[in-house]
Amino acid sequence: MDLLKRVQRRSPEMWRQSFGLLGKSYTHDTMGSFLLGKWLYTSLYSVPLCSAVVDVAIQDYVADVASELTYQNKSAISTEVLFAFPLGPQMSIYSFQACSEDAKVQAMLQDEAQQLHEATGSWEDLEYLQDHSRYPGEVFACFLGTLSPGRELVVTLRYVQELSREPDGAARFVLPHTLHPYTELHAWNCLSSQLPYSLLLTASLQSPRGVADVQANCSLTPLIYTVQDRSTAQVSLDGSPPGQHDLELLVYFGDPSAVSAVVEKGNPEAPPGSLLGDPMVLVTLAPSIPEAVPGQRQSGEFIFLLDTTFLERAQDSLLFLLKSLPLGCYFNIYCYEAASVGIYPQSVEYTQDNVTEAMRRIPSTGSTPGDTNLLGTLRTIHGTPRPPGHARQLFIFMTGLPSDKEAIAAEVCRHRNSHRCFSFSFSEDSAALATALARETGGEATYVSSNNSMTAVVLQCLKRALKPAAEVVSLSWTLPRGLEVEVLGGTPQFIFQGQHSLLYAQIHGQAQDMMGAKGVMTLQCSLDGQDVTHRIEFPLCSQGDGRLAGHRLAARSLLQRLLPEAASGSEDEPRHRAVEISLASGIICPFTSYVGIRTSQRVPWYQGPLALLAPWQSHISCQMVELRGSCKASSCYPVTVWVPPGWLTVVQESWRALRQLTCGIAALPNRGACSKPYKPLPASVSSLKYVDPTAYVLCSPIFAPWSTEAIAECQKLVVLQSEDGSWALSSGLASVLEVDEAEIKRKMPGEVMEPSIWATVLAVTWLHRPDKCYQDYCELLEAKAVTWLCSRAGSQLDKCLEAANNLLGSSTQPSTFRL
Repeated sequence: MDLLKRVQRRSPEMWRQSFGLLGKSYTHDTMGSFLLGKWLYTSLYSVPLCSAVVDVAIQDYVADVASELTYQNKSAISTEVLFAFPLGPQMSIYSFQACSEDAKVQAMLQDEAQQLHEATGSWEDLEYLQDHSRYPGEVFACFLGTLSPGRELVVTLRYVQELSREPDGAARFVLPHTLHPYTELHAWNCLSSQLPYSLLLTASLQSPRGVADVQANCSLTPLIYTVQDRSTAQVSLDGSPPGQHDLELLVYFGDPSAVSAVVEKGNPEAPPGSLLGDPMVLVTLAPSIPEAVPGQRQSGEFIFLLDTTFLERAQDSLLFLLKSLPLGCYFNIYCYEAASVGIYPQSVEYTQDNVTEAMRRIPSTGSTPGDTNLLGTLRTIHGTPRPPGHARQLFIFMTGLPSDKEAIAAEVCRHRNSHRCFSFSFSEDSAALATALARETGGEATYVSSNNSMTAVVLQCLKRALKPAAEVVSLSWTLPRGLEVEVLGGTPQFIFQGQHSLLYAQIHGQAQDMMGAKGVMTLQCSLDGQDVTHRIEFPLCSQGDGRLAGHRLAARSLLQRLLPEAASGSEDEPRHRAVEISLASGIICPFTSYVGIRTSQRVPWYQGPLALLAPWQSHISCQMVELRGSCKASSCYPVTVWVPPGWLTVVQESWRALRQLTCGIAALPNRGACSKPYKPLPASVSSLKYVDPTAYVLCSPIFAPWSTEAIAECQKLVVLQSEDGSWALSSGLASVLEVDEAEIKRKMPGEVMEPSIWATVLAVTWLHRPDKCYQDYCELLEAKAVTWLCSRAGSQLDKCLEAANNLLGSSTQPSTFRL
């Protein structure tokens, strides 16, 4: 519906239903101010947060959060209340209710096909919110009715989340903004440091590896261990939370690089044999993987998928990518179009001849957008055998959104344990698909804003893709008679350095004595050609506090596996199974939806027999909302600054005023857009979610756009490099160095027996000229060159470097050559 038509249909009373963290109410005077593009801060938060009580249970890299939020309407008028909770990465809500003196609202899941309950009221507000909110991503939203002046509202929210793993092995937990909305204070009153609400946070920590330490950006009580082996501990917030930052916890375990297993007891009320009824083994796979030496031989299969409409722009980036690959790997290139055929029938070994032939076979011009066939190309790749011992990684370049995007996401999800995707979107409409492909496979997604920064961006992703990996050879179980294990979601084929893998394995059956029984899990890995075995013994006596965090995340993982089959519509059984799991676990899926059940709690004034009737119930609007975000300016880069998503306003002018306000908040000290060079795209349970691509432009200074001349200048040198990292002494090299070839030969030290050594030292020295910096583009291929030199030059390297600096007028340091 057109915005102006929507505005004309609204009465002033309707505009009281406005969106924020909890609710708004506007008077006619306030509306007049909005029309003038001004903000009356006193009316923006008429239902402020008064207190938050948060209980966090962390088991290795799994968190279960129970929160109780108390709000009070401190305005003089009644307010229509809308609660909104943005979902963070790998987060799933499983319980929500709100209670006031008048009524209780509870969110319940229902099968979308049956629609047993239909919410009353219009979704017009949420439709507007979807189109005009600043916050991009998935939000749980529920209308809670009218809150009278002075009345309180208590919201109980529970969710589970897989936690990210820091490079040092710590589990990182960040308290959501809804539970700690500190930025509201600084948006309305930047001079005050006192929070207008109280926060009580307690955390229970558990790991079979032992809890070593917990750190935070605020004061915590001393760590209290509840058992002698230090496998469980408790900690609480001591004093006030941080007033200008998110509240973050870093939990360190006894062995950050290890494999562990712990059993979580099932729900005694659930039937035996069901997902929630049987015990669940939470398995953490984080084997120790040493760092790879840059430039040395390395295994891996790298497959590049190029949109045929993108070929002319991709030539330069592809050249740098191919030249930066390590010796020992395999590669292939697919230009996905009507015929899904690779440059080679299957991946080939990385050699000079194969690289040259691949570049020759790539077509110089692309086809029309309608000819692309990414789905067929992916199916071809998945049907091609992987070189043994080489981890498969896909680099997917997309300029537009394919019409079969859901089928593409399902295809990648189906094979998510066998490969990792690095996806690059060059248009806003393809950002959501790029995110889904990377999210399902543990890769990364990037939105590239300009051709000049494209090569640097993809090379940075290649650098992360070159981290070594451990190949999972087998995962076996030894259990007492009568028990068996089912791994939900499958087992990954590879685990990359710096990452971990969470597995959920359910124990079925009955054993005679479960109290003293133990199980054994054996993980066999291959690391750089050497076999490593991890044997973990764990007690089968169920542990846990009954919150079923592992079970719910296992349901989430199982739903991910079922969704591609269920979405295809070929059979009814996968869909029925998905709905069953969703309803039992409380984890929403595309085939279920929320409905709010509102139960009146008023005491009837009539005291006769009719007063014994059950409380009156109604169904209200409650659902997941996809917000698209509206702030496109680079200054509005939403890294860590949270401004409550898109207030409903009367006309577009008021929205522009809000955008100016939020951009100003984004520019607060220490909250700048470029505080981090890379920010991964948000994750979600569902297959395709809207993402705001402008929020994920790599904006570190190292990604400053290059001029076309600078790229061409560097490219001339890169073309001449051999696959082993060396350069030959030639007229072409002399032309790039802008030195006469005869002069180069005359200045070559007499001790040098191989001209390629002298040529390679000159090329690396040229890359380090004081007036140029090619580090973004040439870091990986330079590492190959230095590795080659260290294996060939020996004692000649010192004199070659001194002569090269004199010839080129440079001051390259010996450390560049690992001297």
